[in-house]
Amino acid sequence: MDINGIDCSWTLGLNPYLGMSLVSAMKSALVTGANRGIGLELTRQLLESGFNVHATFRTDEGGLAAINDPNLSIHKMDVRDKDGIKRVIDSINSLDLLINNAGVADGRWQSISEIDMEYALEVLNINSVSPVLVTQQALAKLTEGSKIVMMSSLMGSISDCRSGRSYAYRASKTALNMFSMAMKNELDSLGISLVIMHPGWVETDMGGPNAPLSTAESVSGIMQRIEEQDMSMSGRYVEFDGSPIEW
Repeated sequence: MDINGIDCSWTLGLNPYLGMSLVSAMKSALVTGANRGIGLELTRQLLESGFNVHATFRTDEGGLAAINDPNLSIHKMDVRDKDGIKRVIDSINSLDLLINNAGVADGRWQSISEIDMEYALEVLNINSVSPVLVTQQALAKLTEGSKIVMMSSLMGSISDCRSGRSYAYRASKTALNMFSMAMKNELDSLGISLVIMHPGWVETDMGGPNAPLSTAESVSGIMQRIEEQDMSMSGRYVEFDGSPIEW
């Protein structure tokens, strides 16, 4: 558009070079286990906040299929599959935020005699080792100022383990916490901060219908924690509302 002979198309967002700079300036996030529950709500709220979101699922797109947003990229990815993770990471230019959200419950065994050891090892693999594998593969795309969220649980707190039970799930989240703290010390030198997050007791497939929190309430708090996160906070273990958790 010309006004008095002056090209003012840039004022209307029509300048192609300006458009390219705006696209490149968008923050980018990767969310694993994003097809339902907390991961799906994280995807929604990140998109609303202006992020370019890479959302992963293992077998079923779930609620991701209903989101129509040009800033959403959906990837089929099993967090146990190193080659599959690498393919997804290779398709991403850079990452400002990595949220390791994918996880599974255990058999809710009530006694030692009930534990299915083979399945317990699978829970540990998915909940403890796989977030480290994803982080390892994504590390080259993370830069100074990037943030990592490890979705843990209050049930990973040893000091809070009063009732016992949920053997594999508890152990998997405790192991994730230790993996995270070990990584935190290395990530400090790269300027990458890490937060270990308890999302609260949330009404999801895992949390059940009696949970007091909706996914929207939980994720709203998580988003605030992500926004405030900086290097001075790296390694903190907190609830979605910011309350610290004892190890």
